[in-house]
Amino acid sequence: MCMLFGLSSRDDYLTNEYLKAFYKNSPQHPNGWGLAVISRDSAVIEKESIEASKSHYLKERLSEPIEERLLIAHIRYATVGNVEYKNCHPFSGTDNLGRRWVQAHNGTIFDYSALSKYTEIQKGETDSERIFLYLLDRINEEQKIKGSKLSFDERFKLLDGIVSDMSKDNKLNLLLSDGRNMYIHTNCRDTLYYLVKDNTVLVSTVPLTKEKWEPVPFTTLIAFRDGKLIREGTNHGNEYIENPEQMKFLYQIFSGL
Repeated sequence: MCMLFGLSSRDDYLTNEYLKAFYKNSPQHPNGWGLAVISRDSAVIEKESIEASKSHYLKERLSEPIEERLLIAHIRYATVGNVEYKNCHPFSGTDNLGRRWVQAHNGTIFDYSALSKYTEIQKGETDSERIFLYLLDRINEEQKIKGSKLSFDERFKLLDGIVSDMSKDNKLNLLLSDGRNMYIHTNCRDTLYYLVKDNTVLVSTVPLTKEKWEPVPFTTLIAFRDGKLIREGTNHGNEYIENPEQMKFLYQIFSGL
């Protein structure tokens, strides 16, 4: 599968050493890398469809200080979709009232019919992009009904319901940002950890240092703002357990067998 990394901090936080440790896992996840630096109204997305450890650009990027308050990073192991730029995470887009959203996903959607229509309009082939397009559409629908931007409470409630529903029989490890908050979800045990320090939270698929990383709250959407946990959602209990036969079937579909 893929690997995720995220940062939410009250102040600019130097992340180079954590990012270097994260991207060192790329030989086992060689099909692309991405980095999103996020602010309220914009997101700078950098990504390539090559192994992170072989990227001259990324090496240069990490040689300069990366001090940010909100970012999401990803390294890809392709299960659905070819090894191409358009299939690399993070994905980014704006809702109909101008809010910038960024998403990275680790997992696989085996069955969720609401995503089917996005195969015709997405730029790439991944289920992860379809998740993102669906989330944006749902946000846009709610904002159209309301006639204005959704409040944080309204956004969280909507996302909590979507995640609770979509996580049934699917692996749904997500990092999602709305420009200020970072939403986090995992429903596969021991596949997402977080570290809290210095008004900062760091999130990673695996612990990156010998510091006290803890498992992210399980089967529950949570949200961080400025390095602080501000909301916990419904404990939906939809644990995903790896199924080798299910994955084998997916690979057969993907390879055209």
